[in-house]
Amino acid sequence: MRENIRVVVQGLGKIGCLIAKSVIQKPGLELVGGIDILPEIVGKDLGEVIGVGKNLGVKVSDDIEAVLAESKPDIVVSATRSFVDMIYPDLVRIIKSKVDVISTCETLVYPYYRYPDLAKNIDELAKENGVTVVGTGINPGFMLDTLVMVLTTPCIELKSVFAKRQLDLAKRRYSLQKKSGLSLNPEEWKEKFKKKEITGHVGYAESVAFIAHTLGWRVDKIEEWQEPIVADKPLKTEFFNIQPGQVAGRNGGARALLEGEEVIRVEGVSAVGIPEYEEIKINGIPPMHWKNEGGTHGDLGTVGIICNMIPRVINAPPGLLTMKDLALPSYVSNCRLAIKG
Repeated sequence: MRENIRVVVQGLGKIGCLIAKSVIQKPGLELVGGIDILPEIVGKDLGEVIGVGKNLGVKVSDDIEAVLAESKPDIVVSATRSFVDMIYPDLVRIIKSKVDVISTCETLVYPYYRYPDLAKNIDELAKENGVTVVGTGINPGFMLDTLVMVLTTPCIELKSVFAKRQLDLAKRRYSLQKKSGLSLNPEEWKEKFKKKEITGHVGYAESVAFIAHTLGWRVDKIEEWQEPIVADKPLKTEFFNIQPGQVAGRNGGARALLEGEEVIRVEGVSAVGIPEYEEIKINGIPPMHWKNEGGTHGDLGTVGIICNMIPRVINAPPGLLTMKDLALPSYVSNCRLAIKG
């Protein structure tokens, strides 16, 4: 029987630490390394950094090649930045070390939309080195794209799809509240968003492009937008006090046009104190309407998707792949037993 899948986690922020903890707990996975650039955690025991209450005998390092050479992992979970051009140098280092990659990088979910040249380079390099590279997460990666695709399966005819996710930012981590621009005035929000000092949600267009690609629709245009939501009463989170007239969240989305008609639309609303849900509408024959009242916890959902997809990535052929190229996603009780061979 194959040994446990050896995993290195790169990026030990909130999500990376949650992933590392889940790797320790998940049957069939073994945490063998941690990579981060923060001076205050480099050199510390990985168990201390991720908060499991014990030492793991593995030191956090900022040297990617050294960690991979020493730990000999099967796969790296990369949980660092949101944009492919920012993680590209690290991806090259990992790929040249002949190690598979699964990443939470939002624009890596469908990099051919925003980074066609880099995507081509990553695909070619991955194939040359016999490794697989995949970007995924709760959103983008699953809720507003892969799940949409699954729900279109019974359709004899398909006219359009719509997906929406609504989140209460008061329940989310500080970094997400900050990049949403809470407590800024609207004009300040727009200026910072224009300068990319705040990003809001990254990946609406990637979800739409991924859906279009999977359906085989050659759409004419993809449009993406984000704008602030302004508070009409005082609001408070653990980290921000928001006054009337200040930013309490954001809404945004993307859509695809085909012959002048809107055929794909995804929307996201994130604001303090709003009800949480996810909704998908399939306009086809037969039609379908799916709604999840209460929503899905974004951080935990991302961790679950990453860990459950690890054996699918290991089993997949070399190259830069998307979720549609992998085996049907599902919960995996033992990752080792899900590996072929």
